[in-house]
Amino acid sequence: MDKKYRVSFYEMENGTFPAEEYINSLDVKVAAKIYRIFGMLEVNGPKLREPYSKHLTDGIFEVRVKHVTGLARVLYFFYVDNQIIATHGFNKKTQKTPQGEIKKAKAYRKTYLSREVNSNENT
Repeated sequence: MDKKYRVSFYEMENGTFPAEEYINSLDVKVAAKIYRIFGMLEVNGPKLREPYSKHLTDGIFEVRVKHVTGLARVLYFFYVDNQIIATHGFNKKTQKTPQGEIKKAKAYRKTYLSREVNSNENT
């Protein structure tokens, strides 16, 4: 299968990658499931839907994985040139995705977009 999209991790100002750190903190089997879904995402992009991926709101999506201790979620958004930026992850404990997690993903996206604009202006 050809990959049409590319998943990347959002990088914080301090050089850390919240989504990657979250995934690496999980059980190996759960992390493997998330990376497998990332592979599906790279092939299918926005066509990938539940149970693997879900659009939450305003261009913010989540990768969804059930595991023994609950539900692992990694939030992401799409960017130009078929890039997918994974912002961060969390363990979901409620029926609805917490608004604070969505706000965090939107804030990361806003920072990412402003950095991209600035780097493009400087080239």
